[in-house]
Order: sequence, then structure tokens, then C-alpha cells
Amino acid sequence: MSMEISEDIVIVGAGIAGLATALGLHRLGLRSLVLESSPCLRVTGAAFTTWTNAWQALDALGIGDSLRRQHPRLQGLVAMSTISGDPVAEIEFTAKGTSEQHEVRCLKRKVLLETLAKELPTGTIRFSSKVVSIEDSGSLKLLHLVDGSILKTKVLIGCDGVNSPVARSLGFKKPSFVGRSTIRGYAVFEEKHGFEPKSLQFMGDGFRYGIIPCDDTSLFWFFAFSSSGQDKELEENPLKMKQFVLNNLGKVPDKIKNVIDTTKLDDLICSPLRSRAPWEILFGDISKDNVCVAGDACHPMTPDLGQGACSALEDGIILARCLGEAFIERSTEKKYSEEQECERIRISLKKYAKERRWRDFDLVTTAYTVGVIQQSNKMVISFLRDKVLAPLWSGLLLHKASFQCGQLPTK
Repeated sequence: MSMEISEDIVIVGAGIAGLATALGLHRLGLRSLVLESSPCLRVTGAAFTTWTNAWQALDALGIGDSLRRQHPRLQGLVAMSTISGDPVAEIEFTAKGTSEQHEVRCLKRKVLLETLAKELPTGTIRFSSKVVSIEDSGSLKLLHLVDGSILKTKVLIGCDGVNSPVARSLGFKKPSFVGRSTIRGYAVFEEKHGFEPKSLQFMGDGFRYGIIPCDDTSLFWFFAFSSSGQDKELEENPLKMKQFVLNNLGKVPDKIKNVIDTTKLDDLICSPLRSRAPWEILFGDISKDNVCVAGDACHPMTPDLGQGACSALEDGIILARCLGEAFIERSTEKKYSEEQECERIRISLKKYAKERRWRDFDLVTTAYTVGVIQQSNKMVISFLRDKVLAPLWSGLLLHKASFQCGQLPTK
């Protein structure tokens, strides 16, 4: 006989969005259960740029300072042409026309996930717990897990990535391949790597790549290229990945090539880029009754703005805050009927969806457009990109990073 467990809030996926939402709820005094299909935290992907908006979210969760101590602040960004070898744009991380400093760091994914998980109560994350089906049971959702157990929940949150079963249950289609793939690497040096604390971006000849310091001895890098999405031989062969990147770096200093050379084969990963159709985000069901999606399950986007992980952290704060409104008064003497509680949950998730819809639409659309322009090898677009669009792009990065997700209310 299958074991049946009841939970108020179940989050599917222990990635950035899932753990941020769980911690946000925990800070409000609300328990959730996080289901993760893997046997441990998924730490592939090495690192990512965290912009000002992400640091506001991390501070709201109470973990900003511990992460700052491990990741030095970046001073600016330099964009270079791999064709001419010349800089085409350079910005300091300062808001235009003001003295406000943007906070930008390259954050190790493993460190972030472990920090989030450590702050959660023991037993919050249940590993090796893959959801095989979802069904209705009155006002509740029934989750059937691969081990035969069944979970009943009042709220179901899908933070289960680009191939999200929860998103499919809401009517979302599988995200589309955008015609590009990315190789990501993580280079660790025995001594200091010697790079300035700046994000270096290179573009030209249909390729786009970047190198970003995580700390004094480690660098994160990525290499985006046009592909058919069927590059299985490349995806499964790290040696070929490394050679492919080295052969297509263009006109760059030897120290850039040395970063790729230094990267161990185990620290390379290649994956096709996928994105949600923007109109699906505008007109689709980000939430429906007691179910919603967040992170890549909601708004998978290309990495051309560096906002994928940052927006997932925003989701966590806003979703926890909205959902808290549905549950928080239960600690008082005021009691709600089952029907009233269901309505409060529905309204809170609808509020979350309303807050996120235009932000998600904007980021997905802008990232896709920027990626197409940056990786174009057509002569006219390449000229405009290097002479006109590169400075505009750098300003766009800071503009998108100025979003404020707000704070969590104190208990």
C-alpha cells in the first residue's frame, strides 16, 4: 500500500528558484517540502554573474554577506571584437548619471546552492524524489513519486527547470531551441590568475564568449555558438569542446587561450540554449488555482543578459512574500474554512503571476534579441554591433539589473 503524506506547500526542484522560495517561506515562518529528483544538489554550471537585483534578493534571504566574503566585487565590463581585437565598449558598474554603485560578482553555483540549503531546516529537501504524475484531489494536488509514495499538497510550486512537468500541467509548451549552444568552463589556477576584477566579453564571426573572475584563483568562462542542437558528439566529448573553443577564439591575447587550456576536462559542459516564447509568458498560466511555476520552469531565457539565475532569485522573494499573505494569519486566532483558504492561496499566486509576467516577458524578449545581434556574422549587423549597439547593450545590462524585488516582511 502506497504511503500518503500531506504538506501545505510542495516545491518541485532544488535549484536556485526552488531553494530561494523555500528559504523565503522559512524566513516567514512557513514550512515547505522541496522534492529533488537527483540524489544530491545539482551543482553543474560552475558559476554565473550576479547583478545588483540578485544581491538585493540574497540580502532579503539573509545570506548576502556570507556570499560576498567569498566572491570579490567586479569593477566593470569590457566588450571586445574578436575580429579587430579592439575594445568596442567599456563600462564601470555605476548607474548612469548617479553615484549609485552597481554590485556585480561572479557567484559559484555550488556555493550558492549549499548556502541556501544549509539555512533550511533539516528534512526540507527530499532527494531522489522524482514526480511521475500530478492529479487533482478536490482542492488538493496529488503527486505520485517514482518510489511509489503519494504527496497531498495545498500548494504546488514548479521550480523544475526547462523540462518542467509542472509547467506542462499548466499548459506551457516545451521551450524552443534557439539555434545556439553554449560551452561553459571553470578554470582553477594554482596561483593567482592575474586578471583584473572585470567581466571580459568577446564577440565576432558568429561566436560570443566571456571570461569572468570568481575569485583570485578561479575563472568562469562561456562560449556561445550557432548550432543545430544535435551536437551530441561535441556535447559528450570534453576534449573536442576544448579544441573547438581554442580554434574559434579569434584575435585575442595568449592569456585568454591559457584560461581555456588550464580548464580541466571534468569542468566543461556543453548544452543547447532554450527559451520560452514571450507570448506564452504574457498569455499563459504562470499560476492556476493552487499551482504556479518559477525560475526556468516559468521563464527559460538565453544567457545574453546574465539574468537567468538573478530573476530566479527575484521569483523566490516575490513568491514567498505573496504566498505568505495566504498563510501568515493562521498563526492568529482568526480561522478560515477550507474554501476560504483555497481562495486566499489562489489570489496570492495570481498576485505573484501578475507581478512577474511583464518582468519575465521583458527579460526573455530582450535576452533573445541581444543574443541574435551579438552572435550575427552578417557584415552590416556586425558593423552596427561594434560601433553602435555594443555601448547600448552595456547600458541595457545595468538597466535590467536595477529591478527591485523588495523585502520579505518581518514575522
